[in-house]
Amino acid sequence: MSENNNVNTKKTSYLIKRFVPYFRKYRTVLVLDLFCATLTTVCDIVLPIIIGYLTDAAATDVALLTWKLIISIGVLYLVLRIIDLFASYYMSRVGHIMGAKIETDMRTDLFRHLQELSYSYYTNTKIGQLMARMTSDLFDITEFAHHCPEEFYIAALKIGVSFCILCTVNVPLSIIIFAIIPIMLYFSMRINNRMRTAFKKQRNQLGEINASVEDSLLGVNVVKSFANEEVESRKFEKGNRKFLDTKKETYKVMANFQSVTRLFDGIMYLTATVAGAVFMMKGLISAGDFATYLMYVVVLIAAIRRVVEFTEQFQRGLTGIERFIEVMDVDAEIRDMPGAPEMTDVKGNIVFENVTFGYSDDEPPVLRDFDLDIRAGENIAFVGPSGAGKTTLCNLIPRFYDPDSGRILIDGTDIRTVTSESLRNQIGMVQQDVYLFSGSVYDNIEYGRPGATKEEIVAAAKLAGAHEFISQLPEGYKTFVGERGVRLSGGQKQRISIARVFLKNPPILILDEATSALDNESEHIVQESLERLTAGRTTLTIAHRLTTIRNAETIVVLTEDGIAEKGSHEELMARGGLYARLYKMYEDKEKGE
Repeated sequence: MSENNNVNTKKTSYLIKRFVPYFRKYRTVLVLDLFCATLTTVCDIVLPIIIGYLTDAAATDVALLTWKLIISIGVLYLVLRIIDLFASYYMSRVGHIMGAKIETDMRTDLFRHLQELSYSYYTNTKIGQLMARMTSDLFDITEFAHHCPEEFYIAALKIGVSFCILCTVNVPLSIIIFAIIPIMLYFSMRINNRMRTAFKKQRNQLGEINASVEDSLLGVNVVKSFANEEVESRKFEKGNRKFLDTKKETYKVMANFQSVTRLFDGIMYLTATVAGAVFMMKGLISAGDFATYLMYVVVLIAAIRRVVEFTEQFQRGLTGIERFIEVMDVDAEIRDMPGAPEMTDVKGNIVFENVTFGYSDDEPPVLRDFDLDIRAGENIAFVGPSGAGKTTLCNLIPRFYDPDSGRILIDGTDIRTVTSESLRNQIGMVQQDVYLFSGSVYDNIEYGRPGATKEEIVAAAKLAGAHEFISQLPEGYKTFVGERGVRLSGGQKQRISIARVFLKNPPILILDEATSALDNESEHIVQESLERLTAGRTTLTIAHRLTTIRNAETIVVLTEDGIAEKGSHEELMARGGLYARLYKMYEDKEKGE
């Protein structure tokens, strides 16, 4: 799913339907929250009745207002306010915690889903956009999850009770007041839809800012080396200004919405006051009933205004839910077959049978009807021009992608018939671009087999030739490596990645240009570590430095047309073909340097 400025919004009913299942775990809390909302509503509704009763009593005969009556009413209302206090506390504390838990559940589901998505998804999606969906998009879910059922329930309760009570006071006047509400809702809903569109545009642009910042900061060395700080600042300023424009648009819509609702508030107050005064003048309503009526109109308008004020939060929440669903609806291209068994006791025989694969339908396949048989324990190397499919070939083995046709077998088993996790547990990868996680050296080595003992981690580091330099670090294995391992050299990072694979101890090993980014001294040290690592394992090596693969049992020369040559270094040199020419060119280049 590529990110764009698409702001098409899904129906509210659909979004609510997708969101409601997250309440299932917390239905008891939700029911109690709504019960507390009922109690607070009762407290609000009782007050106009009390005022109306006292007003009528005073208008009829002031002697009716005895101390006993006043104290009784005062105690009753005090009890109601105490109940309201505890109910409000529950709603504010436990209700908000429920919302926070739902937000946490959604973020967990989103992260797990992102872990399942294939390489192709990430090649078309900006990480900054995903970060926005993981964080800011879900911030409003806490308020939405808590207040959405609560606010609409309270509003429905107050409006329904108010209507019933007002009708008992004066039906014609009530019909006049309530006739205004549908008109107000019509105009509010029209603006409401524009508000969600504006919020979504704002969220999209915030994701673009995140992506821009991430891109600039991760490439800060390149930025500084070209003295392009001003270029990056202008790029950021452009995106930041665009974000400001979307916020301006949002605030304009919000202002329109607030103005419309306040207009209709005034109309309802004016209608209730003027019409009520006329009815009272003609003797159609008593002074006490009129006071009660006005109080209930206040309750009614307050309920409507509360929903209106919540509408902004409601739309923010819906926008977050919509952007959450957009990612959750992306299908994982690589899925395990139902009931797929685990792959165990792997020897390492790998067979490609008529494999065809392309990254998109718009481009020609990278591999076409490709066949290759790799023996268990064989050390095989792939060379050839860029774009010939060397890395693609190796990415198909752990099922980062699936072939368009044909199949890949390991020890005679189609890799699509076993679980992806068990398949990848049998494969170790050492790549040119080493990624170290923010944490300690120990944490990064342990990543190869979580839960490994300290002795096992140290043993893996020794096999990788990393123990000596790790021991000389300020805090040894506890030394913090920095973001992406910036505090270590390229050779040190590579040896830690090799230690990680030693700890994993897989029967199949893939080396993707593992030494091409290192200087000669570091390459020599790492090459020794790799020789120890490859011993007894099926090893597939991709290398641009052809001298590093001279000892491979089999060298496969790949071109866009498939396998051009295959054999040992000596055999291929003797043929004088493409490999011999590539090797001669490489030697000449090395001598020239």
